[in-house]
Amino acid sequence: MNNEIVAGEELDVRVLIPIKRHELLIKLFKELPAGESFVFINDHDPLPLYYEFRSIYGDVVGWEYLNRGGREWKVKVTRTAASQARTFGEIATLLDLRKADKKEWKQIVFHRYGMMEPDTTMELIANEDPVEIHSIFIMKFEGKHSWIYKTKEPGEYVVHITKKDNSGLGDDGFSVVNEMDIRPYPPAERHEMFYKAFADIKTGEAFEFINDHDPKPLYYQMEAESKEPFRWEYLEKGPEVWTVRVIKLKA
Repeated sequence: MNNEIVAGEELDVRVLIPIKRHELLIKLFKELPAGESFVFINDHDPLPLYYEFRSIYGDVVGWEYLNRGGREWKVKVTRTAASQARTFGEIATLLDLRKADKKEWKQIVFHRYGMMEPDTTMELIANEDPVEIHSIFIMKFEGKHSWIYKTKEPGEYVVHITKKDNSGLGDDGFSVVNEMDIRPYPPAERHEMFYKAFADIKTGEAFEFINDHDPKPLYYQMEAESKEPFRWEYLEKGPEVWTVRVIKLKA
């Protein structure tokens, strides 16, 4: 892809895995002159990226939805003014939760954490102790992360969350490299998307998908047919939304 930003060009990032989408779009915004815009198309609401932009570049992010829903979320991003980006040292990314609605904290944090590489660190800044986020990390990622308060004062909490490299610890270490919402598609296409996603991941990698009913029959089909071992984890169990993580295990 040409690295130059062409006015009016629409960038379809759906062909990339989530972390590559973030890397590309953050790079494009970094290079974007004040007053200029670009449009990108995603397969789900990219709201967490909006807060990541603002956390890194400040309150200079114009964010306009041109289309919402289904497999085509189209967003126009504008740099409203020049700004100095936050420089990273020991951290890989920054999420300033003071700039976000509290009810969206979980979506923002865990969406971004799922894309982090092992041995990298996320910095969270909040105006109150993110205890609910911390409890979820303890429950879901015990032994797979570290949570360190860098600042813990009224009105300012700074936390460093490091994803541990679990290589050598059996099959507990994995990286989520793809997320997809298959609800807008007919059953035959859903199955095709699922099997392609599984074929595309490597040992130690995972993908997550969202369905509108319990996809248990798909699990039984995989169990009977797959020549590669896998683990099936429910992240959300209905009644309207079912979210499943599928991890490709070592043989």
